[in-house]
Formats: sequence, C-alpha cells, structure tokens
Amino acid sequence: MKNQIKSLFIALFAIASIATNAQENKKTKVLFVLTSHDKLGDTGKPTGSWIEEFATPYYYFLDKGIDVVIATPKGGQAPIDPKSNDPSFQTPSTKRFYADKNAQKALSTTVKLETVNQKNFKAVFYPGGHGPMWDLSSDKNSIKIIQDFYNNNKPIAFVCHAPATLVNVKDKSGKYLIAGKKLQVSLILKKRLLD
Repeated sequence: MKNQIKSLFIALFAIASIATNAQENKKTKVLFVLTSHDKLGDTGKPTGSWIEEFATPYYYFLDKGIDVVIATPKGGQAPIDPKSNDPSFQTPSTKRFYADKNAQKALSTTVKLETVNQKNFKAVFYPGGHGPMWDLSSDKNSIKIIQDFYNNNKPIAFVCHAPATLVNVKDKSGKYLIAGKKLQVSLILKKRLLD
C-alpha cells in the first residue's frame, strides 16, 4: 500500500503544471474515470474503486482550483471497495471524503462515460481498485477516451490496478499503446507532461 501511495504522489506531483495553470484559469477540468463494476469476478464479493486512490488526487485537484468531473461506464453511483474502508487504510483524504457531502454526492452522480469528450479536459486520471480490471479494460468508451487523450498529447494517469484499462488500447497505427514501452505507473503522466 505504501508503494501505491508513493506512486500516486509521484503522479500528482507530475501534474503540478496543470495545477499552476488552473490558478490562472478557474475553468480547468480533469476527468476521473472510475469503475461501475461492483463484484470481484465470479466470487460474489463486493469490489469497486479504492477510496484512498480516488480521494487523495480528488482533493489535490480541488484544492488547486481544478474542477474534477467523475465518469463511469454506467453513470450514477461509483462503487467503492469496502476493504478500502478498513480503519488501517484511512488517511486524511479518506476521512475528509467521508465528512464531505459534496464529494459523496459527486461519487453518487457520476456522468456516463459515453457522454464525455476529451476536448473539455486537460487530463484524465484512472484511480485503482479491482473493478477497472473487469469493466474499464474492455469498455469501448474508456478505450476511446484514453486514445483521444493520448492522441491529443494530453496527460493520462493510472494508479494501482487501473493500468489494466490499457490492455485493449491501441495507437493510431493499430498497435497496442503499451507495445514496446517500459511502463511505470507513476511515470506515464510525467512523460506525457514533459514531451
């Protein structure tokens, strides 16, 4: 968990230039794509997004004056993995989330991913959790969003299990986006910002 949090903070640090621009332009928006999948495979056990991997970047952006729009494949309530609510995983960000009615409402009223256009956003971020491995990895709208951001030289970032969403994403030439690339989750966004 500490390595995941470290990777998350590295990714957030890499977005600092977006945050700086947001101070000048209050209309800067970042898209968060969360899973709609709430079951762990065929086990029947509940899953979803990992709350800390959502809450920390969510507040990071909000505190920098950046608007966060949350989208899921189905729209509506984004499921949270109940294991992420364990007291040992709580951080200042998760505690802030559970005390924040506006954030809870934002997570319960996500927009449908099919309605999202990358032109309205500066970057896209995929929080982790087990859910993305089941729906976002094969969701045509998620695949298109990643392609659109990548092809328009906009930052894309993933944390923990969220890189599973890249498994079916192809570049303009039809090759898998990750083919021939050495990936480190925290460096994907940094590379896109520095290129």
